[in-house]
Amino acid sequence: MSQVFGIFACLLIVAIDVAAGILGIKADMAQSKEKHLRLWIFECKEPSHEAYLLGLAASGLLCIAHVMANLVGGCKICTNEDVQKTSPSRQLSVACLVLTWIIMTVGLSMLVIGTLSNSKSRSSCGLTHHHFLSIGGVLCMVHSLFSVGYYVTVTAALSD
Repeated sequence: MSQVFGIFACLLIVAIDVAAGILGIKADMAQSKEKHLRLWIFECKEPSHEAYLLGLAASGLLCIAHVMANLVGGCKICTNEDVQKTSPSRQLSVACLVLTWIIMTVGLSMLVIGTLSNSKSRSSCGLTHHHFLSIGGVLCMVHSLFSVGYYVTVTAALSD
């Protein structure tokens, strides 16, 4: 029963992360359809409401997937001494946990920056936020790989 739950949880996390990635890439495509006037690193563009909504949905899905991955994996915080004394599988699980947090932070930041650049209150000129939404979308998909890796290494470390 536990294995079935683990497989279902991993598939659900991957599905949510992939959906967030697709929404981020679609948001970037919707953003690129708007009128742009670009001069080096400065850009004037009309905000895209569709890109705003898609970016907001992608950000929410990434957060949901990250919370689920940490709850399913059993987020355990260890001190540096504990990590050095433990088995390699437990060290790998901590490394995957740290990488999921880093990828989530960078991906969410990219999605939020891209989403805010499409806010209706941002219809002025400024620095380009080109492809932030698609980069955030790709990082959502990478997040799914490390989330599944985290769950697999945690279950392997518990069986040691």
